[in-house]
Amino acid sequence: MTTRWKLIIEYDGKPFNGWQSQKDKSGVQDFLSDSIKSFSNENVKIYAAGRTDSGVHARGQVVHFDLKRKTDSNELREALNSHLKPFPVAILDVDEADSEFHARFSAIKRHYQYDIINRRPPLTIDKGKYWRIGKPLNIERMIEASKYLVGKHDFTTFRSTHCQSKSPTKTIDLIKIKEIESKIHITFSAKSFLHNQVRSFVGSLKLVGEGKWDYKKIKDILNKKDRTLCGPVAPPEGLSLTKVDY
Repeated sequence: MTTRWKLIIEYDGKPFNGWQSQKDKSGVQDFLSDSIKSFSNENVKIYAAGRTDSGVHARGQVVHFDLKRKTDSNELREALNSHLKPFPVAILDVDEADSEFHARFSAIKRHYQYDIINRRPPLTIDKGKYWRIGKPLNIERMIEASKYLVGKHDFTTFRSTHCQSKSPTKTIDLIKIKEIESKIHITFSAKSFLHNQVRSFVGSLKLVGEGKWDYKKIKDILNKKDRTLCGPVAPPEGLSLTKVDY
């Protein structure tokens, strides 16, 4: 008899080779698997809501796995956090889940946030968590441009050439851009995303903000469905998986 457990996880993506398990055991999933094995002496299969890339962070990654060992949510959370030390991974919440729950396939919406610091001086405290852009960005132009990306579209232009999704068509429910002093926070919400889609969006919106592109160019390159027209892909350190809805 096994129990299905749902975990909400936070991690700093910088030292890891993405979420997914790697041959050299450098993925976040590898470290979580090892911590579960240390606690339960069981080799479990872990399923995640999102497979974050190398360097991408998570504040609300959701995973599930089945465990034979009898335990409770508090004991499991504390044990896994203890075994995960000193790596920058934290189990924020643990709940017993229904046997039908699936971290990936039960999700109805995923939320990502991309963080930018718009300043000339180099980063110190915030290094590794923001994309520093020295040239002033026009937020109003970026907001206007982002409106073309909301809704159901063929996002071939903003899709990685390595993307394994069967279709380039996705529905983006929300893009919200907020500026607080020198910090710019861009929120994206959708049921699912293509590989590198959010970072591709941000790289192109940056060109609009800098005045290198007219905001209407986003609509033009979207409609042309040509990956070569996309702006440079934004670096991973500014991106976080913040929340998953069920």
